[in-house]
Amino acid sequence: MELTTLTHENEDGILTVRLNRPDHLNAFTVEMAQELEHTFRSVNDDDSVRAVIVTGNGRAFCAGMDLATEGDNVFGLDGAKRPTLADMADLDDPGIARIRDTGGRVTLAIYACRKPVIAAVNGAAVGIGATMTLPMDARLISTKGRIGFVFGRLGIVPEAASSWFLPRVVGLPKALDLVYRADILDAQSALDAGLAQSVHEPEDLLDAARSVADSWTQGRSPVAVALARQMLYRNAAQEHPTEAHRIDSLAMFYTSIGDGDDGVRAFLEKRPAEFDSKASRMPEFYDEWTRE
Repeated sequence: MELTTLTHENEDGILTVRLNRPDHLNAFTVEMAQELEHTFRSVNDDDSVRAVIVTGNGRAFCAGMDLATEGDNVFGLDGAKRPTLADMADLDDPGIARIRDTGGRVTLAIYACRKPVIAAVNGAAVGIGATMTLPMDARLISTKGRIGFVFGRLGIVPEAASSWFLPRVVGLPKALDLVYRADILDAQSALDAGLAQSVHEPEDLLDAARSVADSWTQGRSPVAVALARQMLYRNAAQEHPTEAHRIDSLAMFYTSIGDGDDGVRAFLEKRPAEFDSKASRMPEFYDEWTRE
């Protein structure tokens, strides 16, 4: 896919994805949604990438949906339709392509990613600019960064599956407060709310994000990292730990006869492990387990 709203830069295994509409404060469009979804689907099979950082070009991260977009519905939806709950059963049905929330397409792709994902919030991140960061594994924010779930001010609801992600990031009471107030938080307030892991000066933000990415992925098994990411997200939502035990058992079995074999011997021999697995080739149970 030719990118027109994003740029990609792979440096030593860390893919930096920049939202690239700086003249519009990186406002979100349907085209940007398509390019982000494609990026996060494609990176699963790109073994040159071990982690992803998302940031914005210019002075904003993402100022939300581009409300100046021409058309009958700025969100890219077909206002002539009257969909029902039954219509949403098959999300791959072409008939609901312009009913499905575009932000949700992006966050579901990030959720399914096999690589750690870090948001480097360099400026304003409001609306979809905020919700797209929630399925990312960390949110580092610049002192110039701002985060806001401003949907209530527009008469719409939180999207991008944020009603699932946000309570898991900050807890339900805080999530309700953030959504009801619809305030825009400065960097310190985002840190205090549990939205951000750390605050950095603008010139230090990307270096800090790269440092986190390195600490998570250098000298690690790509398959074990991919499995651990999905296990923590998916198993935490199960009703009973027995369901986690089923997946733990399969994941432990296959990693123990894969990279874990050399990992154990390397530990005993006091040498660096030589992991040769690839996240593009997951154990056979993986696709069945993660199928949406």
